[in-house]
Amino acid sequence: MRRKIAVFAALMACAVGWGGVASAQQAVDTEKELEKYRQMMSDPMSNPGFLAVDRGEQLWSLKRGTKNVSLETCDLGIGPGKLEGAFAKLPRYFADADKVMDLEQRLAFCMDKIQGLDLADIKKRRFGKPGQTSDMEDLVAFIANKSSGFKIEPQLTHAKEKEAAAVGEALFYRRGDVLDFSCSTCHGEEGKRIRLQGLPDLSKPGKDAQATMGSWPTYRVSQGQLRTFQHRLWDCYRQQRAPEPGYLSDGLTAITVFLMKQAAGGELQVPSIKR
Repeated sequence: MRRKIAVFAALMACAVGWGGVASAQQAVDTEKELEKYRQMMSDPMSNPGFLAVDRGEQLWSLKRGTKNVSLETCDLGIGPGKLEGAFAKLPRYFADADKVMDLEQRLAFCMDKIQGLDLADIKKRRFGKPGQTSDMEDLVAFIANKSSGFKIEPQLTHAKEKEAAAVGEALFYRRGDVLDFSCSTCHGEEGKRIRLQGLPDLSKPGKDAQATMGSWPTYRVSQGQLRTFQHRLWDCYRQQRAPEPGYLSDGLTAITVFLMKQAAGGELQVPSIKR
C-alpha cells in the first residue's frame, strides 16, 4: 500500500510539473500572439486611437469659452503653443500655477485661465464612453502624439518636482482599503500575470517601466475608447476596491511623476493600442 501511495504521489508530482510547464508555455504563446496583434494595429490607418488625435487637433485650435480663444497659446512647459516634445517632459513644475502638473491638469488650467471655459462639462466627460467623446482624452491623444518618438525626460530639478516623486513613490507602496492592496501588489516584482496579461514590474527603473509609460495614452480595444494615464490609475484604484481618486488630483500626478522617473530614457510611441 505504501509503495502504491508513493508511486501515485510521484505520478501526481510529474503531472503537476508538466502542467506548470504547459501553462508557462501557453502564457508565452499567448503573449506572442497578442504582440503580433498590437503590431498589426499600430499603424495609424489601423489604430482607432488616431481618430482621437484628429479630434484633439481640432479642439486645440477651436475658439471657445467666455474669451472666445483657442488653446494655441497654452504653455505646456516648453513655450506657448509649442507641442513637439512637451509631453515627454510632463508632469513638471509650472511657476504660474506654483505646482507640479500632468498634461490634463495643465490643460484644465489653460482652459480656465486662457479661454474662460466652464470646466463642469469637461470634468463630467473626463472619460469617454459609447456615444460620448471626451475633450480631455482627445486633447491628450493629439498632444502626446506630438512627442511620439521622443525619449521620456522626467523633470526632477525643482524642489516640488522632487517632492512629487517622493510622494508618488510612497503612494505606489501604500497598502490599504478592503483588499489591503497597493500599486506594488501587482507591479512590485517580475513574473506576475492577470488573466492573459503580463504585469510589468514598475518598482525598479528600466525596460518594464519604459515600455509601460511609453505607451500611454492608448486605445483600449476592450473598452472601445482612447484612454489616458489618469484613467489607468483611476481604474487601478477601482479594481483595488479603493475610494475613487479625484480627477486631476495631485496624488495621481505624484504617482505619474514617480513612474516617469522609473521610465527615464524610454521612447514614447503613442497612442498605442492595448487589449
